[in-house]
Amino acid sequence: VQLQASGGGLVQAGGSVRLSCTGSGGTLNGRTMGWFRQAPGKDREFVAAITSSTGRTYYADSVKGRFTISRDNTKNTVYLQMNTLGPEDTAVYYCARRINYGNSVFQREQYDSWGQGTQVTVSS
Repeated sequence: VQLQASGGGLVQAGGSVRLSCTGSGGTLNGRTMGWFRQAPGKDREFVAAITSSTGRTYYADSVKGRFTISRDNTKNTVYLQMNTLGPEDTAVYYCARRINYGNSVFQREQYDSWGQGTQVTVSS
């Protein structure tokens, strides 16, 4: 499956952005999907994940209460709604599909397909 992330851009602090990740060439249904981000000079870090069957969600502490991950399996798309953005949220955001029967949603090594990334820049 190929993942295409979109929706990034420049936003002022306190603003909101919604990212989308659409799969092609395969279904995202049945797989946990995640969002990661990578700021300049830093490692790629977990942001959020959502399971397929129950829609259970997981968040990094740094985004809890501000970000919401969701999915629409009929559209083969996963979303990340980001509110109350701050300069610390500036990064390239990547969507990813987790391997089958993975044992963690937080580790990037558990994901086997990645989108190309979309830049989010938050100005202060």
